[in-house]
Amino acid sequence: MIWLAPLLVAALALLAYGLFEAGWLRRRVLEVTIPGLPEELDGLRIAHLSDFHLGIPSRGRVATERAVAWVAARKPDLVCVTGDLVSHPRGVPLLVRLLGTLERPFVILGNHDVAVTRDPFSRSAELEGLAEVAVLLRDEAFELEHGGRRIQLVGTDAKSYPRGSSRPWELADEDADLRILLCHFPAIGRRLPSGVFELVLAGHLHAGQIVVPYPGGRLTLAHPRAQYVAGIYSAPGGVMHVSPGTGTTFVPIRFFARPEVTELVLRREAGNSLQQSP
Repeated sequence: MIWLAPLLVAALALLAYGLFEAGWLRRRVLEVTIPGLPEELDGLRIAHLSDFHLGIPSRGRVATERAVAWVAARKPDLVCVTGDLVSHPRGVPLLVRLLGTLERPFVILGNHDVAVTRDPFSRSAELEGLAEVAVLLRDEAFELEHGGRRIQLVGTDAKSYPRGSSRPWELADEDADLRILLCHFPAIGRRLPSGVFELVLAGHLHAGQIVVPYPGGRLTLAHPRAQYVAGIYSAPGGVMHVSPGTGTTFVPIRFFARPEVTELVLRREAGNSLQQSP
């Protein structure tokens, strides 16, 4: 039985690290090549936030508050938040306060926002006051102008997508100079017709949240078969960025899947470069 003490110490150490990592925010600036991007949109900065999961006890709240503060200080051209804003209605006041510090963020909902989840701790929220601080897209499109060019943002709905009735490609305007899709679920990348969007932003998977690294790869325990987990992908439906998000679900820990806030800098020329700070 002498092995019990070392085992207990190791388990406590892993738990402590997992709790620590849940609040250990990574701030990343990533240049992304967009084929055919107009010259006027070269250098467009898009902040991508996702998966706050506010309202449940977690150091993810610390990561979320720091992420939002970082975005607010940098003042990007666009701010996009791709769902799972809250996991319980008690997180709504903080959500509204945080979004209110940002400049007109574009927001979609995730499955936790509407309680379409197996998480026993998640509760649906009405998200009162959200429309006062953000542009909420639910199977809707929004158009804006930047540098004399038209940018269209399309957002999917967290209820219609799981039912298979969300068809965002039908909302895409072929005359827009840049079409951006916000969808909480990365699997959308396999459903989109080729070339309908130039950029797709998603979240949902928390970079795996609990990951087991091994020589030559990583195993994401919650979604071992997921094709798009975190980072930049060249998907059939367009260049895709999947955010690791800042919150947690089911358990308030992360292992080898740090929370992240990302600023995407769109470029016309090849040669992605990466900058990050601890």
